[in-house]
Amino acid sequence: MDYTADKTILVNDVFLHDYTAGQGKPVVLVHGNGEDHHLFHTEIRRLLDAGYTVYAPDSRGHGANGPLDEYHYADMAEDMYQFICALGLVRPAYYGHSDGGIIGLLLELMHPGTLGAMAVSGTNLSPNGLLPSFLQKCEARNAVCPDPLVTLMLNEPHIEPQCLDAIRIPVLVTVGSNDLILPEETQRIAQHLPDVEQITLDGEDHGSYIRESEVMGKLLVSFLERRY
Repeated sequence: MDYTADKTILVNDVFLHDYTAGQGKPVVLVHGNGEDHHLFHTEIRRLLDAGYTVYAPDSRGHGANGPLDEYHYADMAEDMYQFICALGLVRPAYYGHSDGGIIGLLLELMHPGTLGAMAVSGTNLSPNGLLPSFLQKCEARNAVCPDPLVTLMLNEPHIEPQCLDAIRIPVLVTVGSNDLILPEETQRIAQHLPDVEQITLDGEDHGSYIRESEVMGKLLVSFLERRY
């Protein structure tokens, strides 16, 4: 499935390329670190078939957007808030994978009531929520060839679990049983969200049930049909 960058939008002092398709209730999809909107190939098709309008921007410094020297999750959350406002979207649904999940949580914490429903996959509240072996690999890689996107993962986010108590919209939290996210981190997130559905996918890793897989698209459409 091919998508055309039909909009380039200036938000929060950066240009974001947006890939839009469909007609119906709006759903914003935000990918993870080092990825772009193509991650959601199968999810987009599922959402379009279910009658939603999909907005799949490449986040700052990713995909069709020029790379940057420094990244912060709060900036990326503000980008997405201004993106939603610029398009005039009223309480859209949101799905974020990995960094996209962090961005979604921060967006709703920074601007409560912006979203109508949210789903997050493989999301952490702090670097300590990642597998120690993965962090060690990131540190070793950055010591040889510093990468601002790797630096971002090593230094951020820092979201207090108790802050999630303020998020009042329905949230679907998914994680793979072989994920990069520690099980206790996912549990912390789910415990503090007042209206949450949590799913652990057996045998799946950080992105195996998302990239070129039908699993997450089915879960997302089911969740949105019931809660959005």
